[in-house]
Amino acid sequence: MEITYSTPALLFPTVSLLYIGYTNRFFAIANLIRALKAKYEEHPGPNLIEQMVSLRRRLVLIRNMQTLGILALFFCMGCMMLIYLGYQQNAKATFAIALGLLMTSLLYSLREIQMSIDAIRLDINMIEEMAKRKEGGMLPDPLELLRRD
Repeated sequence: MEITYSTPALLFPTVSLLYIGYTNRFFAIANLIRALKAKYEEHPGPNLIEQMVSLRRRLVLIRNMQTLGILALFFCMGCMMLIYLGYQQNAKATFAIALGLLMTSLLYSLREIQMSIDAIRLDINMIEEMAKRKEGGMLPDPLELLRRD
């Protein structure tokens, strides 16, 4: 099988869109860290420290996602150069590396999304606990509330 210029070119828009998404996640987390820092300066607490630790881990994942995405793009460009020079076998290997890097980047993205969901779940649980203490009773079943709407 021979690959053409269009084969690695397929990844260019994909990597570009992923990179925009990754960068948006980075900025959202950076803003959240700044807000938590201000909140911690006013009212320090162990919960805020735990959140900061989680956010630090997520930032590392996002940095790795971005790095792997950029490397995938470089390998796509290298693949195109090898096609131009007539080195089909090397171009195939380079494209395979680019795909591997992109898949690894997506796996990191999946892990970061899972961490984000876990953090949101903790926040929801904390709100429910605070509401229970305030009301002194049980909260309504969330599924029951959804059925009413």
